[in-house]
Amino acid sequence: MSEFLNHDHIRTSRLTEYCTRLISGENGRMLYDEYLAEIETVSPENAMEVFDNLLQGSIPFEIVKSNVGKIMNIFYKSLESFQPIQPSEDHFLYFMMLENREMEKRMQEVKDVVKSFQGAPDDQKKRYFRHLRDKIEALQPYELHYIKKENILFPLIESRYPSYRCLQLMWAFHDDFRASLKALDQILGDDNPNEQALNRELGKLFFVVLPIIFREEKVVYPMALRKIPEEVWAGLAEQSYEVGWCYIGEPRLKGTEHQRMSDLPDGLVDLETGALSAAQIIMMMENLPVDITYIDENDEVRYFSGIKHRIFPRSKAIIGRKVQNCHPPSSVHIVNEIVDAFRSGERDVAEFWIQMKGRFIHIRYYALRDPQQNYRGTIEVSQDVTGIRGLQGEQRLLSWK
Repeated sequence: MSEFLNHDHIRTSRLTEYCTRLISGENGRMLYDEYLAEIETVSPENAMEVFDNLLQGSIPFEIVKSNVGKIMNIFYKSLESFQPIQPSEDHFLYFMMLENREMEKRMQEVKDVVKSFQGAPDDQKKRYFRHLRDKIEALQPYELHYIKKENILFPLIESRYPSYRCLQLMWAFHDDFRASLKALDQILGDDNPNEQALNRELGKLFFVVLPIIFREEKVVYPMALRKIPEEVWAGLAEQSYEVGWCYIGEPRLKGTEHQRMSDLPDGLVDLETGALSAAQIIMMMENLPVDITYIDENDEVRYFSGIKHRIFPRSKAIIGRKVQNCHPPSSVHIVNEIVDAFRSGERDVAEFWIQMKGRFIHIRYYALRDPQQNYRGTIEVSQDVTGIRGLQGEQRLLSWK
């Protein structure tokens, strides 16, 4: 066994060396012949580790990304020779693959429309562009597939497998898909679409979507099945329902009943979507840019946030006090109306906004209900939105400084 692992490690090292030299511009034919034995035996694990090594090396991310297509074409024959994975019909990956089959059908429909109107006379082109736009819009739901990968599958792989950095490349290609759909929508939204720009963007779309499917099913999914224990997969079910599915309806997945965290270290609180210590919860609540107060189902104040973003005066003396006694007599009837409407189920939200000391304050009340829809109290969230109201244009993540 150790001999096999050592041989696999040597193959990965040789393939990393090959790709590095290929990217640097050395003669492709000569390199191919020199590394033929390794190229013909590339495994899914080798492929993931090669890109992980490249991304940890000195080659810039964008250079590695621009060479992914070339490298994967060279690895294609070996990866294609591996037996396709066959997850059970109640498995997360089974339904992810069904989504891929549906997306392939829709990509073929786009291709068919493009072919059917090649060389079409000008008087038919408006109909062509309209038909094509409908087909492009039908690709939008596939965004949910990528969201499930990015927010459910990728974190799980990262926690189980150290050579995960190729997932960053895949995410970048997801973003290329999003950019292509946006560009195609703009092009086809024009009364007289630029056909050269249209064909160029369609080429980009096909170059992204179909190769990603191959890389998913021949590299990422096989490795995920190997590295992630069977019992862990069931936990993906509930998360998937929160995101949604595309084209296949809502499947019945194994493990759809709620999975509680078990074996938590002492001092951590199970928050369903994570586990934090009391100190972490306090720190998080204190730094949210809002003033929060929680009133339980008995109308008693149980919590208010700290002073950092305090808008209205509070003291610990109000804990356990009836909320009606925390307001001046002139407004108690409004408090009662809100709470009664929440308790009866008539309303779930109430909001107000006021001017105070030159600031614009937004005040929202939310009814809290348990899974059985029983009323469990009200949360008041107040926020100084003076600065927010003045925002214009965009401030994107990459220009945060």
